[in-house]
Amino acid sequence: MKSYVIGLDYGSDSVRAVLIDTQNGVELASEVFIYPRWKKQQYCNPRINQFRQHPLDHIEGLEHTIKSVISQSQVSPELVVSICIDTTGSSPLPLTKDGIPLALVDGFKENPNALMVLWKDHTAVKEANEINELARSWGGEDYTKFEGGIYSSEWFWAKILQVAREDKTVKEAAHTWMEHCDYMTYMLADHKDLTTFKRSRCAAGHKAMWHKSWNGLPDEAFLTQLDPYLAELRENLYKETYTSDEIAGHLNQEWADKLGLTTKTVIAVGTFDAHSGAVGAKIDAHTLVRVMGTSTCDIMVAEEELIGDNCIKGICGQVDGSVIPGLVGLEAGQSAFGDVLAWFKDVLSWPIDNLVMTSSVLSDEQKIKLQDEIDANFIRTLAVQAEQISLEDAMPIALDWVNGRRTPDANQELKAAISGISLGTKAPHIFKALVNAICFGSKMIVDRFEGEGVKIESVIGIGGVARKSPFIMQTLANVLNMPIKVAESDQAPALGAAIYAAVAAGVYDNVIEASKVMGSDFEAEYFPQTNNIKTYSNLMESYKVLSEFVEQTIKRKQYEFQV
Repeated sequence: MKSYVIGLDYGSDSVRAVLIDTQNGVELASEVFIYPRWKKQQYCNPRINQFRQHPLDHIEGLEHTIKSVISQSQVSPELVVSICIDTTGSSPLPLTKDGIPLALVDGFKENPNALMVLWKDHTAVKEANEINELARSWGGEDYTKFEGGIYSSEWFWAKILQVAREDKTVKEAAHTWMEHCDYMTYMLADHKDLTTFKRSRCAAGHKAMWHKSWNGLPDEAFLTQLDPYLAELRENLYKETYTSDEIAGHLNQEWADKLGLTTKTVIAVGTFDAHSGAVGAKIDAHTLVRVMGTSTCDIMVAEEELIGDNCIKGICGQVDGSVIPGLVGLEAGQSAFGDVLAWFKDVLSWPIDNLVMTSSVLSDEQKIKLQDEIDANFIRTLAVQAEQISLEDAMPIALDWVNGRRTPDANQELKAAISGISLGTKAPHIFKALVNAICFGSKMIVDRFEGEGVKIESVIGIGGVARKSPFIMQTLANVLNMPIKVAESDQAPALGAAIYAAVAAGVYDNVIEASKVMGSDFEAEYFPQTNNIKTYSNLMESYKVLSEFVEQTIKRKQYEFQV
């Protein structure tokens, strides 16, 4: 009997839904919804790294995209057997005791502290530093050890503590907090008991210091030393966690009516986008899957016997079942990848935006056409000219830390830098230096995995950058000195969510079996260019020298400031 599943993927800028045939993985329909409030950068302050999103963007996006794929496909609602949701993370959201987002309650609707704290929000650097210091000094368990040994300002507890300290009204009104993937799943499901609702193992293990060896979340005594509020909050969170092949509930009547589906539709436990994307790309042992977009997440899986009690230093966690149940999921990544190039585009666009587009010489129609032409060709033209620059030319060296460093060794206080600029340096030279930088940052991650005994035999790229930028992918193959396959699917995370949904609905027995049938094929493969490997290796050494100089300088300045 035919059956279909929906994978819903919440990215930083938009949500996308795919409707998938469970028998062969064919995509029958897809739809994308761009967050309208986020597009206007409402509730954000980049100057202090504050990035908040209103849950209405996500709720409206869910309804629009799911209704659209059902309408496009003309599939009978009874045949849609399951839905699974993946999101960015850590992106926590405060809720009332009734499970309502605080941002939907009068008095909080326009308060940034009552909104979802997006993964890229770095306002909690101070709080993350406190967590790290306490974890090493309090005399008990080091709760960061399965999260690379360094807790990040991008993660659950640090963000909540920062908001609670800044905004007493939110602190007092929030009964609990949920990761984005958990809340959207909770909203759809008929299971409404907050104390027993199935929270994501992926989110809890990688971002909230949950681990089975200490029976769940960090101990109350540890959290009390950070802030008594966190210990109180712990009682309103969760004890157990669940993998995304499990059922969180069935579609509730309210949302069945809104979406035109039935209450028989299974709602799978939620997850994070990168881990879901790895499943959509048919991840296997010794394979590094790079989810390449505004940032990167680098995902691997390994048998528990291979990892054992070893804690891999400086990554974003090792969590049993976070990618494939029965295997340990390993996560690393870069806080900025595509964002590095987007930043450069914004810098170069300043005279266009402030002089050309405000000129009285051009008509409004001409300005619109010109802006469209610039947007369509800006990065592509830079890439073409950068690719033509010989590696023997004097090249600037850049760092990729425009949004801090996620891995190896999280440090969101770091800043990017460029050296080696001369009067002969043009925009394409800097663009090429930035492309090199994001690839060198990737190489640091690969080296850390292999240095910790995790062998990498193949690399898979997914996401917009992987599919749309041959220049970046060829540079990456040269820097890593290994082939890179590119997944064919435009929506690998959403496809991975659909695979989880198919298993939760009982169509397949396990995720590995389902991914073999439903997972993405590959559309391209990039091989290292032998004559360029040595040059990139030398440039990589210059990147390391600049990295060490900048990091040590920042540490020294911080020390001098504290003294």
